[in-house]
Amino acid sequence: MAVQYGAFMEKFLLQPSSPSDQLPLTGLTFAVKDIFDMDGHVTGFGNPEWLRTHPPANHTAPTVSTILRGGATCIGRTIMDEMAYSINGENFHYGTPQNPCASDRVPGGSSSGSAVAVGANLVDFSLGTDTGGSVRVPASYCGILGFRPSHGAVSTSGVVPMAQSFDTVGWFARDPVVFKKVGLLLLQQPEVEHQKPTQVLIAEDCFKLSSIPSERLTQAFVNSVKKLFGGHLIKQVNLGNYVEEKVPSLKQFMIEGNAGNEHSIPSLAALARSLQLLQRYEFKINHEEWVRTYNPHLGPGISERVSEAMRATDENIDLCHSIKIELRRALAALLEDFGVLAIPTVPGPPPKLNTDVSELHDFRAKAFSLLSIAGVSGFCQVSIPLGLYNGLPVSISLVANHGSDGFLLNVVHSLYNTLEEEVKASF
Repeated sequence: MAVQYGAFMEKFLLQPSSPSDQLPLTGLTFAVKDIFDMDGHVTGFGNPEWLRTHPPANHTAPTVSTILRGGATCIGRTIMDEMAYSINGENFHYGTPQNPCASDRVPGGSSSGSAVAVGANLVDFSLGTDTGGSVRVPASYCGILGFRPSHGAVSTSGVVPMAQSFDTVGWFARDPVVFKKVGLLLLQQPEVEHQKPTQVLIAEDCFKLSSIPSERLTQAFVNSVKKLFGGHLIKQVNLGNYVEEKVPSLKQFMIEGNAGNEHSIPSLAALARSLQLLQRYEFKINHEEWVRTYNPHLGPGISERVSEAMRATDENIDLCHSIKIELRRALAALLEDFGVLAIPTVPGPPPKLNTDVSELHDFRAKAFSLLSIAGVSGFCQVSIPLGLYNGLPVSISLVANHGSDGFLLNVVHSLYNTLEEEVKASF
């Protein structure tokens, strides 16, 4: 029997409703995060108490149905972090899916099992969700492609909500052709003519947040852009300064807690705090009744986060919504329809398994500074693997305007093979 890497909650076979050689995903297999409703199955949301206290779903999430209609076969549901409230990938109750690139490291979460299933070649692609980073982080840690679409671009119906202002349905794949096919189907977009980027912005301040040398993360990408699109498109930008200038509502969040941290970008740290405040508030609205009724046993880190969410109030919530609007407007002006922003997906390689939560404080703070750029703006973002650095997976992320998902998929499709060759040649 093949090694399953602890990726699955439940294995089964769900065939396409009308098999045909003409369908785009015929012959491909996929797995689904345990947050999507599937007819006849209880959606577990990463927690055994949730599983015990909820009935089986009486319908299948539209995104899953779309993929099945596209010709793919589902082989099971994957483990996730409890209540989608972590980017680590460790599950206290069900065990932690094994990172296929580095068995002593976390796989990333909360779509941990979905990323591992793809990274370990157990499926061709998988579905996950991304609220604060739950597709982008595990994609980076497991050395695969991961896409967080523009907010609202893919249906979240039939998906257990985490925080609706940020919830998205994303996907993972190893192969750029499969990645694009799945994306076009989920986005319900036809194949469009490839549009060359009009500019490629390198957020130099963001790359300084990473423990990996900037050159290791950007050199192969820059070389690939020069070869394919022309070096004249590449510009360096200080994103933190731009956001600080263009998003005035952030000021209130910048006063608290930035002093003394030389490795932070104050405006992006403030952005992350605004995201987390609104996330806690919406999580409470969604799940307070269940949490207070059942008082579930939650794992380390998750327990503290859920407790904090239960204490959330509506103070500054209007400000958080203003920040979302201002940031989207500011980044749309910066990137326009066909610009691309390059940032690190995460601030370093995947942390070791069972690292104490307190030791990850700085890493998480930097991670959410990076992840909140697309999270708060609602822009689309893709994490692209860049091979190994010191034996551990590294990646780069590309961000594009809200609604430019098809364009971004085409950019990845155009870049991927050249980028892979550049990584091999340079490193």
